[in-house]
Amino acid sequence: MVKEATSLKEKIIIESKRIGIDKIGFTTAEPFTELEDKLRAQQELGHHSGFEHKVIEERIYPELIFQSPRSIISIALAYPTKIADPPPRVKGERRGEFARASWGTDYHDILRDKMNRLIEYIRHEAGESVTYKPMVDTGELVDVAVAQRAGLGFIGRNGLLITEEFGSYVYLAEIITNLDFAPDPSVPFGCGECTRCVDACPTGALLGDGRINAKQCLSYQTQTKGMMAEPFRRKMGHVIYGCDICQIVCPYNKGKNAHFHPEMEPEPESIMPKLRPMLTISNRDFKEQFGHMSGAWRGKKPLQRNAIIALGNYRDKSALPDLLRCIEEDVRPVIRGTAAWSIAKIVSARDEMVIDFLTEALAKEEDPEAYREIDQAIEAIKNKREKKR
Repeated sequence: MVKEATSLKEKIIIESKRIGIDKIGFTTAEPFTELEDKLRAQQELGHHSGFEHKVIEERIYPELIFQSPRSIISIALAYPTKIADPPPRVKGERRGEFARASWGTDYHDILRDKMNRLIEYIRHEAGESVTYKPMVDTGELVDVAVAQRAGLGFIGRNGLLITEEFGSYVYLAEIITNLDFAPDPSVPFGCGECTRCVDACPTGALLGDGRINAKQCLSYQTQTKGMMAEPFRRKMGHVIYGCDICQIVCPYNKGKNAHFHPEMEPEPESIMPKLRPMLTISNRDFKEQFGHMSGAWRGKKPLQRNAIIALGNYRDKSALPDLLRCIEEDVRPVIRGTAAWSIAKIVSARDEMVIDFLTEALAKEEDPEAYREIDQAIEAIKNKREKKR
């Protein structure tokens, strides 16, 4: 029995490479009891994002989500970190940027395809009575915990899985099955005394031991749908989706740039879009330009809001007419309020015409949050000193 299982495992490893899976590991379906205290503390402290699976017990005990689990197969796909042909720099043309993990085709779709092909192969080799539960990112289990126990890498101080070959630039997924496989050895913690990611995080979201205050993370903030809290706006810079800072500074990521999957290759105009056209982009054009990317999962409004913030951070005076139009014409309070904030950052001196425009807008504004943003923008512009002649 052991010989057969080992032989099947070897066949699966060989087939995974043929399918295009960059790394694969096997572990038991034993409970992840070491996570319980961390997950409960995260919830109690309000450090969770809200995007996670809600039932903590189901994140810990595979038997609660799968009948007779015996093993978990963990897979990783490496993704690119550099763009070969970035858009040309044009004076006065401001662009935003998507974090690397959202480049190319939505990784959920790519991973599901790889897992389905692997499952089809296993079913052919092991018989139809074998059962499976594939999941990626939005499933019940904690991907990095499964991957670490399956020997793919270790969880770094930034909470990401760090692999020897590809650093942390990998997408993860797993398959629970009722098959028995010999487990692979886990990988020991490899950060040592290094705290570069913790020190570099602009919002203090990293707690230093692999735990994250998700609500403080810029990646999370770029995915929210409401008004972005003031402290995060300047720190967002011009990255309109996600955040790569803790990965960029990690020594394990130095020189890592995998180009194994054509569907993951970045499209310059999608990952570094012009910001001003995003303010008025139609639903059809948005879907055509961004719909295939994981960064589009929250829809158009968060990315438009982020584009407005990025224009403010750029201090792009050429964007003022577009932003004033947002306040006058856009039906969404988040867009109107954020545009007011951005205008206040761009205007370099007290500008009576802008103040008058915003004062008129304030008189018509019925949404409390947008009202507050416009009111604060008026005060900020009033307090600016006149330019020295």
